[in-house]
Amino acid sequence: MGDFKSIVFSAMQPSGSFTLGNYLGSLKHWSKMQKKYQCFFCIADLHAITTLNINSDLNKNTLDAIALYLACGIDPKKSIIFVQSHVLQHTALYWFLNCRLSYSELTRMTQFKTKIRNSSSFSTAGLLNYPILMAADILLYQSSKVIVGEDQKQHLELTRKLAKKINNLQKNTFLIPEIIIPKYSKKIMSLFNPTKKMSKSDENNNGTIFLLDKTASIIKKIKKATTDSDISSKIRYDLKEKPGISNFLNILSSIREVSILSLEKEFSGKKYSYLKEILINEISIVIKKIKNNFYFFRKNELFLKKVVIDGAKKANFFAKKTMKKVYNLFKVLKI
Repeated sequence: MGDFKSIVFSAMQPSGSFTLGNYLGSLKHWSKMQKKYQCFFCIADLHAITTLNINSDLNKNTLDAIALYLACGIDPKKSIIFVQSHVLQHTALYWFLNCRLSYSELTRMTQFKTKIRNSSSFSTAGLLNYPILMAADILLYQSSKVIVGEDQKQHLELTRKLAKKINNLQKNTFLIPEIIIPKYSKKIMSLFNPTKKMSKSDENNNGTIFLLDKTASIIKKIKKATTDSDISSKIRYDLKEKPGISNFLNILSSIREVSILSLEKEFSGKKYSYLKEILINEISIVIKKIKNNFYFFRKNELFLKKVVIDGAKKANFFAKKTMKKVYNLFKVLKI
């Protein structure tokens, strides 16, 4: 796989179509990271089961996710692409870590409390223990860097805390991962309600742009997107007074990889409608390329399966080395 000094781990759940937010926040940066680091890119199917709708097709969604990884520039010759459940050490390490963390530490997690509050159905133990499995994912590969969004920082801090706990028992069991938040990776908000994150599970699809959306759908969503009631109609970044326009600027900043300040200067004196037209054009170009690549890869399921079978073999090699340290620490009987 090449002589890389650092290992980067990242994962995404195959729980439906990926969004523009998924691409700008993660996938776009993954393709760049693989040029510099040894990268592990996981399809987190076990995490998806946490809140899986019984009518969902996890098999199809997983194949879609593999194809989208490839469509977004993840190269199996440069990176290790694999499915989480195909590497059994994830759940083995999860259990050891589970036994080193208190119940109260888990219930304090902000994301857990939010999901419990917003859940209309009963919540599983899997939802509570989600951060521990996430920690196992990362620590299993001795990841030195992890790409995350702002909303995942608390989970990464828990991962670091667990690694330090284990290392206090036996030095150098785990590498302490560094949190990476890409420079031009702002949280992309819903077009319909710019005070909440753009999500593939949002009941109102008008607020979400999916990577497989048709151009006509993108045009409709952007044109109907919430702007602001500000009388001045000035295009400026202000999350409190102008969350809709700020979201547009965040999207454009992430696509172009330029500063918000430079965009404010570019659109000085322009109307909201002009900004929307530019946004439609830029988003359409990005998504058209991804869609073309996706359909090219998706029609060859044998190839997609080969990618993750090969990836699981490579991931297993690294995972076994870490678990050997863990088994030695806990004095597990060897046979």
